[in-house]
Amino acid sequence: MTMSTTTSGSVLEPQDAGAEQDSVLSFAAHSATHLLHRAGQHAEEMFARATGQLGITARQFVVLAAIDGLQKPSQTALCETSGIDRSTLADIVRRLEMRGLIHRERTKSDARMYAVSVTDEGRALMMRAAPIAIEVERELLAQFSSAEQDHFKSLLRRAMARELSSAA
Repeated sequence: MTMSTTTSGSVLEPQDAGAEQDSVLSFAAHSATHLLHRAGQHAEEMFARATGQLGITARQFVVLAAIDGLQKPSQTALCETSGIDRSTLADIVRRLEMRGLIHRERTKSDARMYAVSVTDEGRALMMRAAPIAIEVERELLAQFSSAEQDHFKSLLRRAMARELSSAA
């Protein structure tokens, strides 16, 4: 089941009609898009299992850490820092606020914007979740050497940097 490409390199051309379906399936199942999605799901599931009783998702943990690490950031700053899209972030912030883990207040410079801060309860939860998050990452990347882990994360950051710069 050999695939070739046109001279432009953009169209898959199976060698025969019978191979076409297998070629497309093989590409789809092994594409970076699909593998990254599956890896993300796996990481989220590992985090959920490990933090089950805390009731916090991996994204909520990232948002709490971002809020805590910045000085009363706006939700726009949180989007930029976390890489989470605006609508998803708004939902996460709403859920965290409903649980009393963060507090939102209008900014003095722009009454349309909110500044967000972590409550004492939110900080306590984040501090309980932090060692769990570290352990989940250790388990997730355990099959890689330390150098491979650094290289893998570097490649992911580079892929995301390219995406972010092309969206600007």
